[in-house]
Amino acid sequence: MAARSRRKVDVRQPNVVVVTGMSGAGKSTVARVLEDLGYSVIDNLPLGLISEVAKYRDFSDGNERLAVVVDVRGGIRELDLRDQVGRLERVGLDTAVLFLDATDEALVRRFGEVRRPHPVPGGDLETSIAQERETLTDIRAMADIVIDTTDYNVHDLRGRVMKEFESEDLDRRMRVSFLSFGFKHGAPRDADLVFDVRFLPNPHWVPELRPLTGEDQAVFDYVFAQPDAKAFLDRLTGLLEFLMPRMEKEGKSYLTVAIGCTGGHHRSVAFARALAEWADQHNVEASIRHRDRLK
Repeated sequence: MAARSRRKVDVRQPNVVVVTGMSGAGKSTVARVLEDLGYSVIDNLPLGLISEVAKYRDFSDGNERLAVVVDVRGGIRELDLRDQVGRLERVGLDTAVLFLDATDEALVRRFGEVRRPHPVPGGDLETSIAQERETLTDIRAMADIVIDTTDYNVHDLRGRVMKEFESEDLDRRMRVSFLSFGFKHGAPRDADLVFDVRFLPNPHWVPELRPLTGEDQAVFDYVFAQPDAKAFLDRLTGLLEFLMPRMEKEGKSYLTVAIGCTGGHHRSVAFARALAEWADQHNVEASIRHRDRLK
């Protein structure tokens, strides 16, 4: 079938993104990036169900976004995809088709690295890739965006997709969570950074402070009356100021900073509170959680 001109669509935050292309070209990575951008992602959806799934989404508030990954696993034809895109656009849903490609040599190398079978059965890997490429020729021709990932690593591809689909007014600041905990209850498994404040004097040994927590002003003042506490807080916030923009640049959306003391009642709670106050003063989107405060 003759290739046609690509449709003129606004590809920045369209309502629906159809992700397709060659196996091994990066569809899974793109799906994760779109999810980070606020899309609801459905993988390996049969092509004929795209418009049906969209019927059950509420796009009226302008915030709903849907991304579907379709490929040779579920069967794909250019005429069927054209029909589905037409159905979506007739009901007012801005739709973009993203096609991911790479050279045969790059695809062979990637399949060799992961050691998984190609979804198109063939006598050998090169034959499977050639058959898939022939099947997808018309699909590639109709795509709104074609990304050749031959020379991309994961971070390069993420950056390219963000550039294509990130809304200009979308707040992409990393969200930070400050978590206090007690080492005697075990270190948190989901923390990105863990810091130990057991080197500070323990309010537990001050009788009037023992029944309180770091959320109480008396405990907070006691902890930060220690010169080492203020010095450590300054170093810790300086480290976060250094790390956060670099983590955001690499595509990290969430950062959990855990602060531990012995029981998780006093020092760690006070420190998590101080960090949350610092975040508020520096326009950092942050939340705070005290895992062991009440244990």
